[in-house]
Amino acid sequence: QVQFVESGGGLVQPGGSLRLSCAASGSIFSILGMGWYRQAPGKQRELVADITSGGITNYADSVKGRFTISRDNAKNTMYLQMNSLKPEDTAVYYCNAFHSRLRSSWGQGTQVTVSS
Repeated sequence: QVQFVESGGGLVQPGGSLRLSCAASGSIFSILGMGWYRQAPGKQRELVADITSGGITNYADSVKGRFTISRDNAKNTMYLQMNSLKPEDTAVYYCNAFHSRLRSSWGQGTQVTVSS
């Protein structure tokens, strides 16, 4: 099973930027469709953005035009560049496989807090 470790979160003011990283163990990362997910307090976990093994991307409407998902298969790493952050982006962010039947156990995630 592939293990994922998220990092890069923090406290940022509205309008600011953060870059999240997802480090994956295991050699199958390069063939996995991947996603960034987030869970805000009291809400269900939601898919924010996903990327195929070949680099095709999709975004939730709430982040389209502000977030960019990318991956470096040589480094077994996926990224989420988040710009123009809003308070409603505050959540714990997780990475995992896109397809539910391929997902690993959820990691600790990384906390993103957008507040002035």
